[in-house]
Amino acid sequence: MLLETLPLAHAAPPLAPRGRIGLLALATDLTSETDLRRMLPPAVELFCNRIHHANPMGLESLREVAADLPRAGRDLLPGLPLDVVVYGCTSGTIAMGEAQTLALLGSVRAAAHATTPVTASLAALGALGARRVSVLTPYRRDVNRALGDYYASRGLALLNVAGLEMDDDYAMAALAPETIVAAGRRAMVDGADALFVSCTALRASLAVDALEAALGRPVVTSNQAIAWHALSLIGAPTTSVPGRLGRLCPQG
Repeated sequence: MLLETLPLAHAAPPLAPRGRIGLLALATDLTSETDLRRMLPPAVELFCNRIHHANPMGLESLREVAADLPRAGRDLLPGLPLDVVVYGCTSGTIAMGEAQTLALLGSVRAAAHATTPVTASLAALGALGARRVSVLTPYRRDVNRALGDYYASRGLALLNVAGLEMDDDYAMAALAPETIVAAGRRAMVDGADALFVSCTALRASLAVDALEAALGRPVVTSNQAIAWHALSLIGAPTTSVPGRLGRLCPQG
């Protein structure tokens, strides 16, 4: 048998030359990975690993995610640098605490930047000048109460938090964008500057433009905010997000 070593005809191009974003998603999340890939521009790439989680979703089960997050972080592109590492769960960030989640991310996976859906949505609402906010979630009342209390502690005037009383990530992912638009129209109150649609499991980014057209005000969703914030952190133009993603990511 003849063994040969063949020379490469061309040098290998750099991997994700404009940015590497690492996503740590819940094992039950069917949406965020596909959603974020759709929103990132060429040469900015997403790399994902999964964290142990099982339905039903609640504050206690979301706190238990912390036990597996270090393992998932270590196994996310080991040996390669990341520009941004993301913990991809809004309610999970609330359950563990935003500061604690960011600290845990920094301890288990080196990256130039770290963010969460809570961190990203707060930055997005601030960039839009929205202080009085209506919130739509798929969550149960206890999760909504914790979310409302935390966002209010960060200086927002939450006028209302409207929930769908769900605790199954698979059922959340199955909601059609048209259903989210209808729920968003009911959730928005007259005095609000913007609507925040919470949950990375929802396909809410597909409803942004229809909601903004119906409401006449900005709409921020968890996954849309993550994409916008990650691109902002690495200095990539948010106007380069493919397709239309509302007032947060206007086309250049």
